[in-house]
Amino acid sequence: MFKYSLDNKRYHTLNYYLKNRFHEKVYKVSLNAGFTCPNIDGIKGYGGCIYCSKTGSGEFGGNINDDLITQFNKVKEVMDKKWHGKYIAYFQARSNTYAPVNILKERYETVLKLDNVIGLFIATRCDCITDECLDYLTDLNKRTYLTIELGLQTIQENTSKLINRGHTLKEFTDTVKRLRERNIDVVVHIINGLPYETKEMMLETVKFVNSLDIQGIKIHMLNVIKDTPLETLYNKEHFHILTKEEYIDIVISELELLDSKIVIHRITADPDPKTLIAPTWLLKKTVLLNDIDKEMKRRNTYQGIKTEKE
Repeated sequence: MFKYSLDNKRYHTLNYYLKNRFHEKVYKVSLNAGFTCPNIDGIKGYGGCIYCSKTGSGEFGGNINDDLITQFNKVKEVMDKKWHGKYIAYFQARSNTYAPVNILKERYETVLKLDNVIGLFIATRCDCITDECLDYLTDLNKRTYLTIELGLQTIQENTSKLINRGHTLKEFTDTVKRLRERNIDVVVHIINGLPYETKEMMLETVKFVNSLDIQGIKIHMLNVIKDTPLETLYNKEHFHILTKEEYIDIVISELELLDSKIVIHRITADPDPKTLIAPTWLLKKTVLLNDIDKEMKRRNTYQGIKTEKE
């Protein structure tokens, strides 16, 4: 059995990590706090990342038209029908540190005051954490369970320009270092299947991420979403979309390269079936996760096996 698992999983799941840390069921409540991004408002560019939906990757978060407490309670009500436990407020859509600190305080503290909220997950960009913001996050980290999620997506410079990321790899690594110097947990987002990337290029990104002092990773499959620049590019150039079999092979190869202590926050996405163009196999999430488990068992492999042998 894989050492960071209580079931058939051969990788270090977030569920395992949270159960061992808090000794009870903990689940995330996704919120939309109404932030934007510097590659949307013109500071770094316009239009955002080419794959990003109108909701800023917050399809299953709260309704932006509701205040944060209403959002939280609505999502919590749905969750409570399945489980009972504690909550992590997940500021998910767009860049959730891209605002003056007084606004960040008002939004974060509002949710932290709610019953049974034990922490915050804050998704943002590496170029959206000022020194003043970092000081506030350091204070938060002393008072609650805090994780900062940073989008990297790829280390390939040409791909990064193509998808309109608008920041450099150095900016990213510097921000990871600044956060870790304050003992703040970092989760990195990467995307498999970006236009014109090979398996080798995707594995290069994972090797680089594994070399950093990070605590978790989110592995996504590229979603082609309606009404995005990516849809326009896809219709024009018909770049290759990974098959389910290709994706499974790449994900397993990536897991093998990641240190076993790194928590795998996700290895697939939750696309909205109303807006997803491709790949449609992503809509069968449970099937995909089960197929990854089966293939890892067939290969007799597990997370970190390649790093252990080096």
